[in-house]
Amino acid sequence: MAPKPDNRPSPSEFFNPEMAARYDERNSGLSPIADCIHFLFRLTLQDLPANARVLCIGVGTGAEILSLSKAFPGWQFVGVDPSGPMLDVCRTRLGNAGVMDRCELVHGEVHDIPENESFDAALAIMVAHFVERDERPRFYRAIHDRLRTGGYFVSTEISYDLGSAQYPSMLENWGRIQSLMGATPASLEKLPETLRNVLTVISPDETEAFWKAAGFERPVSFFQAFMARGWYAQT
Repeated sequence: MAPKPDNRPSPSEFFNPEMAARYDERNSGLSPIADCIHFLFRLTLQDLPANARVLCIGVGTGAEILSLSKAFPGWQFVGVDPSGPMLDVCRTRLGNAGVMDRCELVHGEVHDIPENESFDAALAIMVAHFVERDERPRFYRAIHDRLRTGGYFVSTEISYDLGSAQYPSMLENWGRIQSLMGATPASLEKLPETLRNVLTVISPDETEAFWKAAGFERPVSFFQAFMARGWYAQT
């Protein structure tokens, strides 16, 4: 296994106060993709109990909670994130939406949620590529162990085989995605290094293998937008 690059920031370092303050504006150009993901995971989860309890991992600014709380007024949410500044923005957004009384926010990672907690569903939307390869088994197992029998796990991440013949063509389109998010020419030049050494981008096959090893026997691929991929599974 390759050593961790010295320049790889932790999620809490990456999502600093400056990033948190402009996160939603920076991602506004990708709203068609986000809207599609939210539409699909709402459909996937629509048969959960009326009083379902949902864990949002890497909750960020609360977009998933806002999406689900509006559609399912009886659901309760726990959001966990290692970035304090992101949680500050999240708390403000949830308060402004009038749903904070249905939410608990935790500063930390999924492993900081007590093991005796149980949830009907867990979401990790565009999160897993921040988790290093050797930490993925622990990450997915911790999610699995906090779900009730029959509970759903829904996840999207940047996932692609960076050694494939198709990768150079896909990289061009992923650069266009990054441009919509305000990428500079310098950052676009470094994009291949970022995908390999700053983020942890792995192939869909490897992602599914991690899920199965963690106890999710039948991961279902439900979404792809260039290198953004999504799966769901039940315990």
